[in-house]
Amino acid sequence: MTVTRWDESEDGPRIIALWSMPRSRSTAFFRMMAERGDCHVLHEPFSNLAEFGSVQVGGRTVEKETELPDAIRELARSKPVFFKDTTDERYPALLDDEAFLGRDATHTFIVRHPAETIASYYALNPEVRLHQIGGEAQFEIHRAVAARCSRPPVVIDSSDLVEDAPGLVAAYCAAVGIPFLPEALNWRPGEREEWQRTSHWHAEASASAGFRTQRRRHGTDPAAHPVLSSYLRHHLPFYEALHEHRLRPAGSR
Repeated sequence: MTVTRWDESEDGPRIIALWSMPRSRSTAFFRMMAERGDCHVLHEPFSNLAEFGSVQVGGRTVEKETELPDAIRELARSKPVFFKDTTDERYPALLDDEAFLGRDATHTFIVRHPAETIASYYALNPEVRLHQIGGEAQFEIHRAVAARCSRPPVVIDSSDLVEDAPGLVAAYCAAVGIPFLPEALNWRPGEREEWQRTSHWHAEASASAGFRTQRRRHGTDPAAHPVLSSYLRHHLPFYEALHEHRLRPAGSR
C-alpha cells in the first residue's frame, strides 16, 4: 500500500510546532521528523535566535523575534514545516502573534517529569536557573494556543515515547493530520548541522538510532537538593496540568 506523504497532502497542516521543556527527548523527535523527508525541519529557531541573535530559516537570516513567524510562514509555502523548540526562555513576540498561535500553525507539546528534566539539565549545567527548566513558559504557550483553537492542543509525554514509540508516533500523526511513516522511527547516528551550535546538549540524540527504551540515571536527586527542590516544586504543577491531557499511544487503553 502506498502511503501519501505529508508534502503530497492537500488538507494537512502547513506548519507543526513541538514545544518542549529542555531535556525532554524532543531532539530525538526532531530527528525522526527529519528522517521522514517530506517536510522542512527547523531546530529550535526561537531558542537559537534568543541565544545567538540570529537564526537561518531556509535561506533567510532572521535577527528579530517579530520576523520569525513570518519567515516560517514563507518557508511553508514551498513545503510543510516542522519545527521543535524549547521553553527555557519566554518568547513575547510569539505570544503576541495571534494568527501564528491560532490558524497559521498546529502547536503541539512534549512534556517530561520535571524531576528528570532538572536532573538532566543540572548534569550539563550546574548553574541552571529556575526559569530554564521551562515548565511555566511551556504552560503559558499551551494556554495561549488553547484559547485560540477549537480543539485542545496535542500533548505527548516523553516517557510514553520511549515505552511505545510506534504507538505514540502513530497517534501523534493521526492527531495532527499527517501520515504515519514507521520507517522514520529509525535513523543513522550522527550529528546534524541544525544543532551544531548547541551540540553539547544533543550528544545522546547524535549517538541514537531510534527512541531509546532505557532511562539514564543522573547522580542528583532534585527533591533532596536545597536549590533544585524549589525548582521541582515550582514546575511540577505546570507539568501535571499538561500531563493530565496527554495523548495515549495508538491501541492503548
